[in-house]
Amino acid sequence: MPDALDASPYDALLLLSFGGPEGPDDVVPFLENVTRGRGIPKERLKEVGQHYFLFGGVSPINAQNRALLDALRKDFAEHGLDLPVYWGNRNWAPYLTDTLREMVADGRRRVLVLATSAYASYSGCRQYRENLADSLAALESEGLDLPEIDKIRHYFNHEGFVRPMTDGVLEALADLPEEVRDGAHIAFSTHSIPTASADTSGPVEAHGEGGAYVEQHLEVARLIAGAVRERTGVDHPWRLVYQSRSGAPHVPWLEPDICDHLRERHGAGVPAVVIAPIGFVSDHMEVLYDLDTEARATAGELGLPMRRSATVGDDPRFAAAVRDLVLERASVARGEEVTPCALGALGPSHHLCPAGCCPARTPRPAAAGADSPYA
Repeated sequence: MPDALDASPYDALLLLSFGGPEGPDDVVPFLENVTRGRGIPKERLKEVGQHYFLFGGVSPINAQNRALLDALRKDFAEHGLDLPVYWGNRNWAPYLTDTLREMVADGRRRVLVLATSAYASYSGCRQYRENLADSLAALESEGLDLPEIDKIRHYFNHEGFVRPMTDGVLEALADLPEEVRDGAHIAFSTHSIPTASADTSGPVEAHGEGGAYVEQHLEVARLIAGAVRERTGVDHPWRLVYQSRSGAPHVPWLEPDICDHLRERHGAGVPAVVIAPIGFVSDHMEVLYDLDTEARATAGELGLPMRRSATVGDDPRFAAAVRDLVLERASVARGEEVTPCALGALGPSHHLCPAGCCPARTPRPAAAGADSPYA
């Protein structure tokens, strides 16, 4: 048996994700949860839900979270980390509030949270923290004793996140026809967000507050492109691109869009493209539809050879990275000196989100940060 690893003061890990429908009848209720408070008519939600109906009304995200849960539990057991792992979603079963209620019933007093988003932004971090605060408020109204909650830092440049994606890019390149392989362009893709949100995401230690969402993605892209160059001897040109834009057309969002980028690269004479979805932990609906369906169709219309690289999913190296991050955060909580594992120039991100980090237009309480009402 391996020596026991010390995760104290934490007594549980919570995998916190977005959630997704698991059948046709779930699609509209799921979208109602996602858009609650925006007054979007049900008929409009049915139109939006066509992406899901193309895949039988099933988002792959829940199955992928189950696989990640299994990978985490297996890794923890094999390495002597006695830490139970729970799972809760923001927008579909198992719902976050129900999972936290279960954790309280099980006697969990200090919980560490792993969100399935590696980067700093409102939708990728702050909104998860707001949902945690909402759930804690619901439990407080029931008279329950609330657990103390912390969040694992942003892990975009942890080697267990970057290296599986690097291997995915190398495999995608190797799958291209040999005559176009060395000239292939790499499009590193992530979810577009409003430019105003991108500007206030942060912090980035290298240059003060703001701009972290873009800079963190650029860091990952640089790391992967550099590793590909070292492994192949080919310096592939690359660019950070965006997908999955939504919202009002007059509101500026991050660009270029992946399909526009494919057309531009084809016009410039690029012989092939590898799309690397670095903004996503697993192959959920935005990857399946926006990349594997829409972008692939665009590339097909152009006659542009295209391959899509894999996300980290339940790769054992990512499970090991989570173990590493758990132990790192536990050491911080115990007041010990820590040398965080991080690749690249940006270094480790903050262990505690600063007050007002990644603000929304309408301020709301957020747990697991310097301004948490439940600290």
